[in-house]
Amino acid sequence: MTWTTRLRSEAGSLAFITAGKGPRLLMIHGVGLRAEAWNAQIAALSDRFEILAPDLPGHGGSAALSGAPDLKDYSDRIARLLDRPSIVVGHSMGAMIALDLASRYQDQVRGVGALNAIFRRSLAARTAVRKRATELDGIATVDPSAALDRWFGIEPGPERQACHDWLSSVDPAGYRTAYSVFAKEDGPDEADLMAISCPALFMTGGLEPNSTPAMSRAMTDLAPHGVVNVVEDAAHMMPMTHPAAVNRALLDFAEGCQP
Repeated sequence: MTWTTRLRSEAGSLAFITAGKGPRLLMIHGVGLRAEAWNAQIAALSDRFEILAPDLPGHGGSAALSGAPDLKDYSDRIARLLDRPSIVVGHSMGAMIALDLASRYQDQVRGVGALNAIFRRSLAARTAVRKRATELDGIATVDPSAALDRWFGIEPGPERQACHDWLSSVDPAGYRTAYSVFAKEDGPDEADLMAISCPALFMTGGLEPNSTPAMSRAMTDLAPHGVVNVVEDAAHMMPMTHPAAVNRALLDFAEGCQP
């Protein structure tokens, strides 16, 4: 798989990749990355679906949010792309946004996929992620080494290199703002999960230490139409490292969400 930069369209302050025709898939990446993190899914699914993959605010070609935004501010900015019913899929912080959209924009969300989503972090995990957030000054370029080691281990590879390049080029202020929101969140409220009326896929890796299988199963138990899928030999960056398993799961899920 290649991770080359794709052309973007723009809607207001959002830049996004668009590909394919058919029912819509809105795909939201995680902190520090770009819409190209979905390249493997775009390549596999755009023959069946219209895919919109935005850059998060403050990332790629999308303008940053002003002030001190919270998760709903990110969701509301991306909701501008929900001009027709869509299946919304997110990864990591993108999964948190996707679930928020599913709970608050129910008329426009036909199904929601939450990949590597957090839910009720352990004290150790919560302390670690908040410490990392406080170390960001919004000025200096982030050293991506620690994040890459958590995601990929120490072995080199094209996926690790792509993430290295994205994390090294992301706007430091936009990254700090988004990571601070990510660090403060602890997953969706139980009431919000119980209120999601559409089908919901909770998918993570069996080797994922932070967005654990137990978290995905707990959210599945709360969502009325939730299903869980654990890719046993995958970790945090499974859309990139395990595209065949992720693509198969998303295709089956998305086709099941059609009216």
